[in-house]
Amino acid sequence: MSFTPDQLTQLNAELATKSPLEVVRWAIAQAAGRAIVSTNFRPYEAVVLHLATQAQADIPVLWVDHGYNRPATYKHAEQLRAQLKLNLKPFLPRMTPAHRDAVHGPIPSLDDEAGLKQFSGIMKLEPFQRGMKELAPTVWITALRKVQNPNRAGLDIVSLDANFGALKVSPVFTFTDAQMEAYLAEYKLPNEWDYFDPAKADEKRECGLHAAWGKHAAQTASAS
Repeated sequence: MSFTPDQLTQLNAELATKSPLEVVRWAIAQAAGRAIVSTNFRPYEAVVLHLATQAQADIPVLWVDHGYNRPATYKHAEQLRAQLKLNLKPFLPRMTPAHRDAVHGPIPSLDDEAGLKQFSGIMKLEPFQRGMKELAPTVWITALRKVQNPNRAGLDIVSLDANFGALKVSPVFTFTDAQMEAYLAEYKLPNEWDYFDPAKADEKRECGLHAAWGKHAAQTASAS
């Protein structure tokens, strides 16, 4: 599935006037049965998971469980799995957290950019790439929002993903935190704040899934 830059610009302008659920329904209609939604069960993820399952109850939910999540995040994942009847597709790294820590040492600090990219490649990007190959989506629904960090502010509701070769659709791209809170309240969805992504180390940093360097990092991890 491909669009010219002009087509994408026009498409995003049209979808900006639609509700998130309308955007998701449009996305699934383009997918010919091959849409997925990804999650990491961070705060507000229940919104996009609810939207996706409203449009397609059995949509595959790609989750990379890198093994470093806090107990509250795993409990939150199980709560949402049960409440939304998620068709969860977990993908795990080839190396366990204990194995990685023994070989490479503790989770890299924020000032160790090379170490963070290596960590992300092994524990997050390689299993995500494996999941994308196995599920082979034409449309990838995400919870990306432009307020999350500077890199994401340059994206849009619909974009062509160069890392994984799918049409990336972010139905809540323009939503503020207040709008996300209101959605959770309206549909009585849980939220969970005790979340930490060791592949980012900081909320303003990218883990690689939505950054240009991610594809190379995943391939490097796959080859090692």
